[in-house]
Amino acid sequence: MSNKEEAIEKKESLNFIEQIIEEDIANNKNGGVIVTRFPPEPNGYLHIGHAKSICLNFGLAQKYNGATNLRFDDTNPTKEDIEYVDSIKKDVEWLGFKWEDKELYTSDYFDKIYGFAVDLIKAGKAYVCEQTAEEVAQFKGTPTQPGKESPWRNRPIEESLQLFEKMKNGEIDEGKMSLRAKIDMASPNMHMRDPLMYRIKKDSHHRTGDKWNIYPMYDFAHGQSDYIEGITHSICTLEFEVHRPLYNWFLDQIAEEGKVRPRQIEFARLNMTYTIMSKRKLLQLVEEKHVSGWDDPRMPTVSGLRRRGYTAESIRNFADKIGVAKRNNIIDVSLLEFSVREDLNKKAKRVMGVLNPLKVVITNYDEDKTEELTAINNPEDETMGSRSIPFSREIYIEQDDFMEDAPKKFFRLAPGREVRLRYAYFITCNDVIKDDNGTITELHCTYDPLSKGGKSPDGRKVKGTLHWVDANNNIKAEVRLYDRLFKTENPDIVDEGGHFLDNINPDSLTKIEGIIEPSVKIAKIGENFQFERLGYFCIDDDTTSEKIVFNRTVTLRDSWSKISNKRK
Repeated sequence: MSNKEEAIEKKESLNFIEQIIEEDIANNKNGGVIVTRFPPEPNGYLHIGHAKSICLNFGLAQKYNGATNLRFDDTNPTKEDIEYVDSIKKDVEWLGFKWEDKELYTSDYFDKIYGFAVDLIKAGKAYVCEQTAEEVAQFKGTPTQPGKESPWRNRPIEESLQLFEKMKNGEIDEGKMSLRAKIDMASPNMHMRDPLMYRIKKDSHHRTGDKWNIYPMYDFAHGQSDYIEGITHSICTLEFEVHRPLYNWFLDQIAEEGKVRPRQIEFARLNMTYTIMSKRKLLQLVEEKHVSGWDDPRMPTVSGLRRRGYTAESIRNFADKIGVAKRNNIIDVSLLEFSVREDLNKKAKRVMGVLNPLKVVITNYDEDKTEELTAINNPEDETMGSRSIPFSREIYIEQDDFMEDAPKKFFRLAPGREVRLRYAYFITCNDVIKDDNGTITELHCTYDPLSKGGKSPDGRKVKGTLHWVDANNNIKAEVRLYDRLFKTENPDIVDEGGHFLDNINPDSLTKIEGIIEPSVKIAKIGENFQFERLGYFCIDDDTTSEKIVFNRTVTLRDSWSKISNKRK
């Protein structure tokens, strides 16, 4: 392959943002330095969509030997809370990323941003407007009709400066005045029609206290903060594409020759089936107690996914699989579930647990005997070694693993049928014991002592292999079977008069008492396991010394795809 062909192949393997960055580096733009940023607003917990953005921004900086700033967009004191700041920092670190130096805040730059605003007023490019919010909206016009100029648009510069200072000092009531940029009321881009730069908010800020009575709007603060920090590539989602001309207009007014000028680049946000991404709706789920909190394992928040048992590696791999697109699309949530299965298959310790127990009595096994059998911890990783599991005359199997009138293709336990107990012995069912109501209460079986370890002593084949737990040596645990929070692919689509809450899956959480092998007794909160034949589980935060709680992370296979196919 020629050098030219190699270069073409490399370029085609890059996403469009990487292509832009490599071109900038080749042209020595900004001295070849790459600085990105992740700018969350601390008004909620991060979700899987934010995780994609985190992986993109931090990943680009790592790839091109650059840096990433974590900057909190704390310009709205009424909605922000230190709880959200702490959770965001924890989530970013858990995902495996480090920000440059210390975390930053837009509020760090309030004085500088205020100075930029004063400069724009002095240049005749901003003015204090006394229109109400309703009047501002009315005067803006429509996308097909130009807006009308505010009657305050051409007020003297000195008057705007005096009023702006009074706004800052708290001498003007909320809603009475605002600072607006003087751009073009006939612009086809509605964001360019004299946008708001500052509004009065007499609320205490979680970092600056009562110093400020005015706060900058996102469109004004965002680009200026990027400029102050020397951000080279300001990467955001597609809904900000129409904001880019305004982003650039503000930079045109303040950018100095020779200094780094940020470039805004938009990519498609993550939309995922069976999932709500709106922070407002996620907050509603929490406040109305449809879920237990932001970290409920059914929530698409990073903290919820972590509590459910998702690993940071699985989320990073998911972000890598879906890539970076220029246009919005919808990703099937099964790809996220596949990513965690793929990761946990390599690293999760195998254990046996029974969720719907049926007692089995092995009648030819010594009543007083208990032996320790050897089980492999993970067949994908020999270095994880093995463990001992107890086995005695009475065990539990899953109720679903027995049928009294079994069809030919049922390869589990049935009267007169032989199966293998994982790591143990071959057993044959001889008797079915029922109560007065005809409910099966236990099975009486015999075992083949020569089949220890589940190995055939004479070459005979046994098709069924069952997991089991010793009836006398086990751990009782609360097992929470989590499923998708919504029952429809697009929860936002509802019948007339309906609500997204109507699409909540009533079976998204089932709590049962499970019986788990005793090796889990020493496990730690957050530790992942594969319950053999059942799925992946992790130990929940609610675990105490008296009670162990397991969350189901994901089933072993995508059972929803089967349900979906049946519906079709």
